[in-house]
Amino acid sequence: MKIGLALVLALLAAPAMTAPTRSVRDDARELVTVATAECRIVSLAPGTTAMLYAAGAGHCLVGTIAHSDEPAEAARVPIVGDAETLDFEQLIALRPTVVVVAVDVVQRVRIDRIRALKIAVYQVHVTRLADMADSVRRLGELAGTAPVAARKARDLRAEFDSISARYRGRAPLRVLYQIWDQPIYTIGGRHVITDALQLCGATNIFADLQTAAPAVTREAAVLRDPDLIIVSAPPQAGTEWIEQWRRFPTLSAVRNGRVLAYSDERMDRMGPSVLAAAASLCELVDRARTPTKPH
Repeated sequence: MKIGLALVLALLAAPAMTAPTRSVRDDARELVTVATAECRIVSLAPGTTAMLYAAGAGHCLVGTIAHSDEPAEAARVPIVGDAETLDFEQLIALRPTVVVVAVDVVQRVRIDRIRALKIAVYQVHVTRLADMADSVRRLGELAGTAPVAARKARDLRAEFDSISARYRGRAPLRVLYQIWDQPIYTIGGRHVITDALQLCGATNIFADLQTAAPAVTREAAVLRDPDLIIVSAPPQAGTEWIEQWRRFPTLSAVRNGRVLAYSDERMDRMGPSVLAAAASLCELVDRARTPTKPH
């Protein structure tokens, strides 16, 4: 039987003995204060769940969101909702000391409602791959697992530097990264995939658009004449999207056989494994630097 929301709120409002606390700044540079005696974290994004495990704070997780399956043990943590809905009664019943949110994933109204319940909110905001290491390190400070998180942060920074060094100085390619068809959706300049493409020595032809996932016309894409078109879609849909582009044989990407399918859930999840996903994207981009005849 679920605990009544009114009862839970009354329990939360009851006087409590003063407990030791620590204060840390989250990725938004806001001060977050949590009790040091107890570590009870609810994570509201698959990526932040993975980051907490990487920071050594997996044992603190008492609740998470649907599709949080990285690492595998995360799937055993109780689920309090999904991208569309959140069970606030269950959230309160878990008695979290802090709720960790990804600001690009969790709606602001939801964050405000959690704060109204007098529950601390810690914001994760990673828009550049180079920021992942420091974000994991800060999560370790939040959870009291700083030594573990610091080691992981060093590993992530080394992984980023290795990818950067490998593709530095490669022949530049102008890329259209397609995530939907009819209408065509691509990625804008603030999207982490734009940052990943830059790491690969490539540029997003729609980086001047500030929307994360803007809709564009096929004519606009043709006018910008990309060297490489990457379609990020399930296999069957990807094949159909590629066939649509082959109707434009004068496009540089089509003429040189550079219309390729790519999909990696790790890129969408935005946990620490996003760097491995970026490495696989760079391998795809690098193979495309050698033109082939279109199929």
